[in-house]
Amino acid sequence: MKHLISLLDLTKDELRRILEIAESLKSDLARSKKMAPLQGSNLALIFEKQSLRTRVSFEAGMTQLGGGCLFLGQEAGWGVRESMKDFSEVLSEYVDVIACRSYSHQTVEELAQYCTVPVINALTDFCHPCQALADVHTIAEHVGGFNSLAGQAVAYIGDANNVARSLAIACGKLDMSLTIACPEKYQFDTTALDAISKGCDGFVVQQTTDARAAVENAVAIYTDVWASMGQEQEQQQREQDFAEYQVNEELLSVAAKDSIFLHCLPARRGQEVTDAVMDGPQSRVVTQAGNRMHAQKGLLMWLLQEVSE
Repeated sequence: MKHLISLLDLTKDELRRILEIAESLKSDLARSKKMAPLQGSNLALIFEKQSLRTRVSFEAGMTQLGGGCLFLGQEAGWGVRESMKDFSEVLSEYVDVIACRSYSHQTVEELAQYCTVPVINALTDFCHPCQALADVHTIAEHVGGFNSLAGQAVAYIGDANNVARSLAIACGKLDMSLTIACPEKYQFDTTALDAISKGCDGFVVQQTTDARAAVENAVAIYTDVWASMGQEQEQQQREQDFAEYQVNEELLSVAAKDSIFLHCLPARRGQEVTDAVMDGPQSRVVTQAGNRMHAQKGLLMWLLQEVSE
């Protein structure tokens, strides 16, 4: 059974194949070429955390592919009313694929352990593979296609969090370099870097405290909120620590004129990024959010039609 718990679960060729399917489906949709290749298939969404992009992109994407989608919030009682084993095995009898958005990475790993259908990590505290699929899809569109990704440089301005981890793996598998700029105490430690580089032959990640140096040669400049969900108690301290790491017009002036700005959203305008950048000509945040749906459609098609064959 093939699951997507982390992008480390994919080979370089598998990652490229998912992105190729995503691009083909996006092109078909733009030409109003509608098909229903997943007619009769059902996706279950199990969410502990709030969501706009993840939920809607999965639901809309599955509908466009001709399948059905079931949203299960905490009222389903998973891991509470009954054991995770019983919940997972029974749910697998009803649906063809499951996407889980959880606080704990261990929860998704346990779900996958007992499910007999594919499980997709739709976000955990450890990584966010679906977001990274959309990120590299967006970068590929900007540089002229997936064959042009190798050798490209990406700058991530923010703490080494779940988004940065998945982005690092995606860049490594597609032969891109990633520079993370943030205060030292928020950087990946050596153990984390060793773990996320496993299986990434092209893994090149640098960490620096100098945001200007990070963006100089980058084709894409990426940031995220300074305090993610579950870190609200750290908000004040993080605002102080990251005050010099705002992505603003002055920082973008150091980067190449044809570089693009990315953000996984939701954004705290005026903190990690200014309105001028978010709404400026280099911003691709809306396209990036839209590509969540296309990338996940590619993933669903790959899991249900190619891997299962």
